[in-house]
Amino acid sequence: MHIAWLGKKSPFCGNVTYSREVTNALLERGHQVSFLHFAQEETDPSNWPDFQEVPLPFLYTSQVYTIPTLKASKVLTHSLREKKPDIVHASLTLSTLDFLLPEICQELNLPLIATFHTPFDGKRRNLKSGTQLLAYQLYAPFLANYNGVIIFSEVQRELLSRLGVPPSNITVIPNGVDANKYSPGYSNIKAKFNAKRLFVYQGRIATEKNVEALLRAWKQSDMGDECKLLIVGDGPLKSSLEPLYGSEYNIIWLGTVADEQQRIEILRGADAFILPSLVEGLSLSLLEAMACGVACIATDAGADGEVLEDGAGVVMNTQGVVGQLRTLLPLFRDQPELATLLGKKGRARVLERYTLSSNITQIEELYTQILQQRRVPLRFY
Repeated sequence: MHIAWLGKKSPFCGNVTYSREVTNALLERGHQVSFLHFAQEETDPSNWPDFQEVPLPFLYTSQVYTIPTLKASKVLTHSLREKKPDIVHASLTLSTLDFLLPEICQELNLPLIATFHTPFDGKRRNLKSGTQLLAYQLYAPFLANYNGVIIFSEVQRELLSRLGVPPSNITVIPNGVDANKYSPGYSNIKAKFNAKRLFVYQGRIATEKNVEALLRAWKQSDMGDECKLLIVGDGPLKSSLEPLYGSEYNIIWLGTVADEQQRIEILRGADAFILPSLVEGLSLSLLEAMACGVACIATDAGADGEVLEDGAGVVMNTQGVVGQLRTLLPLFRDQPELATLLGKKGRARVLERYTLSSNITQIEELYTQILQQRRVPLRFY
């Protein structure tokens, strides 16, 4: 099957990881993939397979959204017409092209699938979740014109259905992680930072991630010199937060760690992974930490609460995160056996529900179903 994949190769974020992992797996299963993307020059080619690539021109791209040039839709249309894929799969990049795709694919008689990553909080408990709801309201009329929409949880399905996306067009396929690559193993990361206990946050340093709540709780908890908090990632709030919460509190800011093996080493050496987000989709970073056998503490934003429910980790409410963490951080410091137990349960949950292999099989089944509905003949290579 020939898949035209529309997504991002940079800057590093969950959308980029999703595109890389899924397209790699599709290629390994014998499919042909043409990758149409907004990329920046710093993209490390060693992390990506040898695609048939089509760069799309853009004015600006970030971890959150992309502004394509006026020429981008013409380049996209010409490329799809020339390559004649069996199906188009868009890992939606929050760009204007997302809204033009149904019309372009209809003109070319190509079936179109979207993976809709936009974070959410189904309980609408805070201002940020209200902002995200506006994004769902904006996208819903256009998603109704896609042949299929992949989302991550039943709560997300209910939200899109209420906004007018036909339920028959929505498929729940949770994110998946390569549990062979992301697995428990040796790490000397604690020795590097002279830590007896190591706590990790990995993600964007942005309002919706609620990182300051973690930093405030850490500062107030007086965790001691043998405990270190690693902040892995970058974002708009980093420059304002880093001076206030620095090494004097045993907080280490690593910035973006693009090297995958280094990220795995960090996770393998961690005692706990903490994700205090106000809104989420389904965090790949959370799944990666669980797969590495790390005890995970996360809010119930998006689908993250579903992932950790029934004892696979600790689930916090998005309200009052500082107070909850002031209780949890010393508990994990003083009871390492708790971290070990939750780490084992978290990995078991990933193996049960969230493997990349299962994710890809479900995506392949969706491709086949949509092509059969349209009576489009499959081409195998």
